[in-house]
Amino acid sequence: MERVRIGLLFFLSIISIASCEKDDICVEGDTPLLVIEFYDISDTTALKNVPTLRVVGQGQSVTVNTVADRTALNKISIPLKTEMDQTSFLLISNSASAENGAETGNIDTVNFSYKRLEDFLSRGCGFVVNYDSLQASLTSDTDNWIKDIEIIRSKVINSDSTHVKIFH
Repeated sequence: MERVRIGLLFFLSIISIASCEKDDICVEGDTPLLVIEFYDISDTTALKNVPTLRVVGQGQSVTVNTVADRTALNKISIPLKTEMDQTSFLLISNSASAENGAETGNIDTVNFSYKRLEDFLSRGCGFVVNYDSLQASLTSDTDNWIKDIEIIRSKVINSDSTHVKIFH
């Protein structure tokens, strides 16, 4: 009986050791952010800060958490939706709040459309979404502060380089 117990214990130990795998810890990365740089419309090679910029996803009540709110910036990185083929943002120049809390800055709506490409990294990381065929459009209004939009890279596979230039 004792030999059976020792044999069973040995057998269970071998099975538990054999079933162990290397931990799947994800260090390879996340879904990339869209990188936008702002340029001077009168000198299209010169970066130009947007004064007190605020970025809000259309239909959202909070600002995008990857951008410092109401700061003068000439470069931002923002997330695109991973479950849809388009994302729209309210880009607000000279953002401020009235006494009643209403936004008083100049609001322009920029719409991005793209094809989503799911890429399996590993069991630990799962899937990331890359984007292809990026396009941008500006919703026209009577006082657009954004004058032009240029796509530099139509594939968004990392956040290391600029994808879009916005001229103002």
